[in-house]
Amino acid sequence: MARYLLVSATSTIGTEVVKRLYQQGHQLFLTSRNQEKISPLIELTKAPYAIANPANFEEMLKVAQEAQQKMGGLDGAVTFSGSLILKGAHSTSFEEYQKTIEASLTSAFALVRAACSVMDQGGSIVLLSSAASLEGLPFHEAIAAAKGGINALALSSAATYASKKIRVNAVAPGLTRTKMTESLFRNSETLHFSEKMHPIGRLGEAKDIASAVEFFLNPENDWVTGQILAVDGGLSRIKKGG
Repeated sequence: MARYLLVSATSTIGTEVVKRLYQQGHQLFLTSRNQEKISPLIELTKAPYAIANPANFEEMLKVAQEAQQKMGGLDGAVTFSGSLILKGAHSTSFEEYQKTIEASLTSAFALVRAACSVMDQGGSIVLLSSAASLEGLPFHEAIAAAKGGINALALSSAATYASKKIRVNAVAPGLTRTKMTESLFRNSETLHFSEKMHPIGRLGEAKDIASAVEFFLNPENDWVTGQILAVDGGLSRIKKGG
């Protein structure tokens, strides 16, 4: 049984991971910005939790320290914080850009900083990137900048903390059905266009991404670090054949 910190656990993918880890009997510590949103997960898991801003360095350090104290250690940590904006750079305001960077890159950095401060027995950190950081996609400039930063963060921190047996990896999803992308899935034209972009011929589900997160968290995979795993139906790596 392992001990995991899950930040922004109420996201669609986060909720899927929480349920899987809970069913496997692992100890969990959850965070959310919103008490109402996290209540159903707390009722299900009876896990300790905190209401915290994932981009706040000091709040996240306190969360990691509390998680370690209440669970008797910390074997893994993952953040599901992120945002969605589909705009060209010319029409993206500074506030929109800043919000995107904070929700993804700053939150990821805050988790790495906090988790590496308390993981004195090694462990696994998983970050959420995006296929948009691996493939040039139109109207993804802010997201690509934020997620590209996460890729670089994963590689650098994996190198820094390898001597402490701390592994850092990232999962880079293609378009996945979540609460955040719901409007895209409701638009049949956008949906059809997006499906054609993914060589496998379908879009992602939360279970697809959750499986990759589980793989990186699993202590059995302790020889895997510094990896950016694209879980995107081939979007970022291959061209669709005939």
